Amino acid sequence: MSQRIALITGGSRGLGKNAALKLAEKGIDIILTYHSQQSEALRVADEIEQKGAKAATIQLNVADTDAFPAFVAEVRERLGLWQQEGFDYLLNNAGVGDNTPYGEFSEAQFDRLLNIHFKGPFFLTQHLLPLLNDGGRILNVSSGLTRFAQPGYSAYAAMKGAMEVLTHYQAKELGARGIAVNIIAPGAIETDFGGGAVRDNQQLNQLLASQTALGRVGLPDDIGNAIAALFSDELGWMTAQRVEVSGGMFL
Repeated sequence: MSQRIALITGGSRGLGKNAALKLAEKGIDIILTYHSQQSEALRVADEIEQKGAKAATIQLNVADTDAFPAFVAEVRERLGLWQQEGFDYLLNNAGVGDNTPYGEFSEAQFDRLLNIHFKGPFFLTQHLLPLLNDGGRILNVSSGLTRFAQPGYSAYAAMKGAMEVLTHYQAKELGARGIAVNIIAPGAIETDFGGGAVRDNQQLNQLLASQTALGRVGLPDDIGNAIAALFSDELGWMTAQRVEVSGGMFL
């Protein structure tokens, strides 16, 4: 049986990094992308290898669709490290936050979120399909903000909502190859995302915690463990599902 490999976009920090480490603990090797933080990506690769898995890093700007053919060629080349022609799991994780009131949101901000959170994953996944093994998995990343509204996230949540619809279509159209496609929707998590507000602003942290059924905001491990579970063999029959991991926010 060939070695299983996961490709994770935005794997140098936050939830992508945590997911990479959790998958590595399960014996899955990792190809992770980074936008500009090469040193951080190399540190994550070192941590992965300390867990006994192999790792490779590749620079990628998910907003730059023109760069995708060259990126796919580099992925193909890196797969030579494993003497394999394909990989098994794709986690479309790369993203940025933007909290701006709807009435003040600029077209430039909108286009940036569109390119990173919807257009980028749409076409990147398309470009990677020849390298994704039959019977593989795709996991997209949404947000609890598609179910409940918080001021300032209109464009961000709209892009994530688009990804939820896309997930259904990917599952339908790729099912013939045995590829399962799902989407995870984290709630408020203590990471550096959006400037680290949930992690560093104690008042905001406590406010959000009070709105969860389980009484706390999430930790990166909560999402990393969930991602590893969603890629597990035990959930191979699940497809086209939105799975919210939020501790029960705003029920």
